[in-house]
Amino acid sequence: MRRLEPYWYALLLIVAVAAALYGYHLATGYTPPRVAFAPLGLPVYWYGIWIVTGVAMGAWVVSRLAAERARRVFEATVPAETRALPLSEAGLPTDVTAAPAARKMTTLGEMLYEVGLDPRRLGLKKDRTAEAPAALSAAPGVDPGWLTDAPWRRWNPDHTWNGLMWALVLGLIGARVYHILTPSPSMAAVGIYSPLDYLRDPIQLLNFRGGGLGIYGGLTGGALGLLIYTRRARIPVLGWADLSVVGLALGQAIGRWGNFFNQELYGAPTELPWAVHIDPIHRLPDYAAYERFHPAFLYESLWSLMTFLVLLWLARRRSERLLPGELMGLYLIAYAVGRSLLELVRLDSRAVAFLGLESGLPVATLVSLLIAFVALIAIVARRVRRRGRSVG
Repeated sequence: MRRLEPYWYALLLIVAVAAALYGYHLATGYTPPRVAFAPLGLPVYWYGIWIVTGVAMGAWVVSRLAAERARRVFEATVPAETRALPLSEAGLPTDVTAAPAARKMTTLGEMLYEVGLDPRRLGLKKDRTAEAPAALSAAPGVDPGWLTDAPWRRWNPDHTWNGLMWALVLGLIGARVYHILTPSPSMAAVGIYSPLDYLRDPIQLLNFRGGGLGIYGGLTGGALGLLIYTRRARIPVLGWADLSVVGLALGQAIGRWGNFFNQELYGAPTELPWAVHIDPIHRLPDYAAYERFHPAFLYESLWSLMTFLVLLWLARRRSERLLPGELMGLYLIAYAVGRSLLELVRLDSRAVAFLGLESGLPVATLVSLLIAFVALIAIVARRVRRRGRSVG
């Protein structure tokens, strides 16, 4: 029986907290203030807390998926008898095995696995760390190639945390650039009607509090960060992209709850039982007379959560049947479809303009349809090409 991954307990707690918050909101119309607390007078916003929680949870899941893949590759590469050999019978120097033994490593396989990922994971002193691979190469049944470039090294879970900063920084830049190029109509409140207005008032380029970030720019920047890191680390970019989108979908599902505290990302007025109450100060001017709206943030959160569950199942149960990059393609299609549906109820979307005339088609919908089309064509074309090669 599989042991339940610890992140499930954290996710269930987050879901319970979100459900309790929204249930109380539906019953009372109360929304907590934006500021969670203010140590030394410095405000800490709920929006940021939920975003950071989403990022951390997503990265945690990705690191665990990477560890599972590393373990599978390790077990397929190293024979069972070699893995099971006790350290005491491997003929290794005691100064090399002392630290692993203190960490309750008892077999050669456990030590080989860690050294193959990164010798520093053994917890040895710096001079001993360099000696560990040489000592292991003399152990019975050990292939020296496992110690210099182990096949499972590419799935070292530490890559998740090492590459996260690249993806976050470039993702943030990309998200801001996308928003600047496609400002929403509500930006008129701060004097922004078009991208050119940012050039007239450059301080608004850094005014994140005034809005906003664009998801597709964030995806582009994050993908660039992933590409840079994987090239530097010499690990497969498509394979890591497949794992990353699983965590990304979860991060979006959690992070969207920051919009609830900010009373933003709501849709058209409605009297549905699950409608969100928006305080007058946060309502768009044309809808000041309405109190209850479609909770667009909730729709996107639930769609992202369902996407996460499907992608996680595929990553853990069907990864051997998928081509590298297909999970990423499926995520792009799923998000694009969900975003297109969401645009049907959103109020604050910039429309595509042709020859100075607005078409009524939201920019996000057009971008979503293009992304979904390209991703679908790419998946089908690679499948057809693979089938043609197998037949030939």
